[in-house]
Amino acid sequence: MRENEGLTKLGSQGTEYKTEYDSSLLETFDNKHPDNDYFVKFNCPEFTSLCPITGQPDFATITISYVPQQKMVESKSLKLYLFSFRNHGDFHEDCVNIIMKDLIKLMDPKYIEVWGKFLPRGGISIDPYCNYGKPGTKWEDVAWERMTKHDMFPEKVDNR
Repeated sequence: MRENEGLTKLGSQGTEYKTEYDSSLLETFDNKHPDNDYFVKFNCPEFTSLCPITGQPDFATITISYVPQQKMVESKSLKLYLFSFRNHGDFHEDCVNIIMKDLIKLMDPKYIEVWGKFLPRGGISIDPYCNYGKPGTKWEDVAWERMTKHDMFPEKVDNR
């Protein structure tokens, strides 16, 4: 079996950028190291969605960290998926939870967290955080521990 079998986005010269939310854009590939616990981290500094009330754009850096099990998300498909939120109207908290739930459904990871660092509008920024640890595993405990301490050492905010 070829390594990239089933991947339709990676290497495609005819990329279509959908501007309406579409979870079917996500693709996976096999994790070559499923017996190892390791984090994969994505930083997406150009995330955009729309306020569901005003229709104004909201801009954020979305950070996704996960510990894969058997499947991993392919990065170009993730980029296209995140871009599909461009005209999606939802609150910040909803966006990060939708992203996390879609990735759980796609990959069934051992652990995942999604953090949105939204730029301020109206003088306030919102930074929703959500996570998940596979029930019945040590990762369920890790999820609770990280949730309770996720912002104990906040970073210096100098770009907002």
